[in-house]
Amino acid sequence: MSYWLFKTEPDTFSIDTLKQQKVSCWEGVRNYQARNMLRDEVKVGDEVLIYHSSCKQVGVAGVATVVRARYPDHTQFEPDSGYFDPKATPETPRWFMVDVEYQRHVPLIKLAEMKQNPALAEMPLVKKGNRLNVMPVTAAQWQAILAMAGE
Repeated sequence: MSYWLFKTEPDTFSIDTLKQQKVSCWEGVRNYQARNMLRDEVKVGDEVLIYHSSCKQVGVAGVATVVRARYPDHTQFEPDSGYFDPKATPETPRWFMVDVEYQRHVPLIKLAEMKQNPALAEMPLVKKGNRLNVMPVTAAQWQAILAMAGE
């Protein structure tokens, strides 16, 4: 099992939305490095920190589990979608997604707090200019973040 952090804008899709839906696809990733992780590394059973970004209170807001491994992101084929990619075809998709299942909310762990935790010093999220929408989390970082949430 691996650990991940998936970023989302809560105005678009939040941990509350995931709780309501129970299971949701993680669509719309349009960065090649993040896409490669979704396509090649994220597996069923992996644990995911749901991170709210581009909002007043950025930080880890909850936990989910991957319940379906990579498959083509349907939005790349939809001309009316903001994620449409005219170069993608069903035969040669360019973008992939996974399905995640809600596990629980955690008390918001703010980015500023994470930056002050020495156990997270090497985490890509806290380093300047390293803000992918999908990023790996080590087991030690996972434990440190859950400890910050009181778990």
